[in-house]
Amino acid sequence: MFKKLNDKDRKRLKRKVHIRKRVFGTADRPRMTVTRSNSNLFVQVVDDDTGSTLAAVSTLEKDLSALKANIAAGTKVGEEIGKRLKEKSISKVVFDRNGYLYHGVVKAIADGARSAGIEF
Repeated sequence: MFKKLNDKDRKRLKRKVHIRKRVFGTADRPRMTVTRSNSNLFVQVVDDDTGSTLAAVSTLEKDLSALKANIAAGTKVGEEIGKRLKEKSISKVVFDRNGYLYHGVVKAIADGARSAGIEF
């Protein structure tokens, strides 16, 4: 059932565990987590107290489906999640990069959310 992880995935999961020890989302400051694959980007905003997802955006959605997993798409996804959070009157989040390095697409998502008015 479990595949053997390559070294890159093992290191990312190790970083993820280290980050998640400190990052926790509450109702007034939820956790914004980023997941990326080779072809798609996913962002969720989670309240860890109740275990519920407050908002989510991905490049699989109809209006974002033409985008690939690159920096331009990351900026658009970040702006969209920021817009959805503003509709729910959430202005502060805790950023969970999910073990990925804060560079490239992950940084573009964060910058896009910041430009939409979300505070980290």
